[in-house]
Amino acid sequence: MFHSYAAIGDSFTEGVGDERPDGSVRGWADFVAMGLAIAAREPIGYANLAIRGRKLGPIIEEQLEAAIALKPELLSFNGGGNDMLRPRMDEQVTAERFRQAIHRIRDEGIHVLMLSGANPTEHLPLGKVFDARGARLTTALIDLADVPGVTFVDNFNDRGLRDIRYWSADKLHLNSLGHARVASNVLTAIGVPVPEEWGVAEVAAAPAGARSRNTAAYYREFVLPWIGRRLTGRSSGDGRTAKRATLEPLTPDAAH
Repeated sequence: MFHSYAAIGDSFTEGVGDERPDGSVRGWADFVAMGLAIAAREPIGYANLAIRGRKLGPIIEEQLEAAIALKPELLSFNGGGNDMLRPRMDEQVTAERFRQAIHRIRDEGIHVLMLSGANPTEHLPLGKVFDARGARLTTALIDLADVPGVTFVDNFNDRGLRDIRYWSADKLHLNSLGHARVASNVLTAIGVPVPEEWGVAEVAAAPAGARSRNTAAYYREFVLPWIGRRLTGRSSGDGRTAKRATLEPLTPDAAH
């Protein structure tokens, strides 16, 4: 049982797509922390340093050592999704940086939760290109699952998670249902019960959603603004800070 948990990464780990009424985001890492607190039946420490838009390099440079300094028992690490969306990606360099980060965490005796991101490529323009990159990167890192103290959760190859029902309107980020399913995958991998009230099993058993179409409105609202940020060197995470920068207590009551 883990009593402290820190998460680093990009929008996937920050929780973009699972927006709350006050404008904040929740996401799978928050769900995992809730599951840990409920299972422990006592408060746990939880930090989330992830910031949307971050490529792998900045995640490692800005978040890794800060998370290690918190000395959590469990540290989740995901990155590379924003690298895959760029015109060019050096997969070997990306894989090696990922590998070094995993070993850096293990050198501190912290259990590593290594995740591949969910696969949105069936719904995106140029999806096949990004799918091939993601598959190659996941394959290049699969051997890390055999490292003692590392738990690998392969969301990229979770076929059910590709269903459009799990994705938000931009088709790039998971919605609440998708984040809950990723959290279910994580908790199952580390041997923690998935709270029944999340309804993950019921959603998975329901009929699949209809295949989506990328309309002109979709391109105007989501694709063109994304291209605009790339051309001007801006990021959706510019000016943002971690939503939970320290190990703050999370009680079982609050988790429920």
